[in-house]
Amino acid sequence: MAYVPVPKDLSKIKTKVIFNLTKRQLFCFSLGALVGVPIFFLLRSAVNISVATLIMIVVMMPFFLFAMYEKNGMPFEQILKNIIEARFRRPPVRPYQTNNFYALLQRQAKLDREVQNIAQKNHHANPHQSGAQRDRRRRSPGARR
Repeated sequence: MAYVPVPKDLSKIKTKVIFNLTKRQLFCFSLGALVGVPIFFLLRSAVNISVATLIMIVVMMPFFLFAMYEKNGMPFEQILKNIIEARFRRPPVRPYQTNNFYALLQRQAKLDREVQNIAQKNHHANPHQSGAQRDRRRRSPGARR
């Protein structure tokens, strides 16, 4: 008795149309043939047949790539689109930015220390003057409060 393994996930199985190929594969192979065969016949008379054949193969390869390559359930054009998006359209550096409350408190504490140091220096420079006397001395003579 023959034993044939049956996959458990049938959602990944694609329906085949002709020659065990999917519609997508048939379409891409047909486009490749429509582009490659005329190029072969046009180049056959101008260059060696081997060179014409190699040029035809090189021209048809992208069509075969689009037909056959698939990774993680995505066809090649979708993978290509994702690569172009990631490399060229989006910014390469996307910094992670947050509002860090702890850093804000540290900056405020640093500013408070600076203000306190400045106030202590002014107090040590004129220890006998009161705050009101220092303020009067800073104002211009014509200014009134």
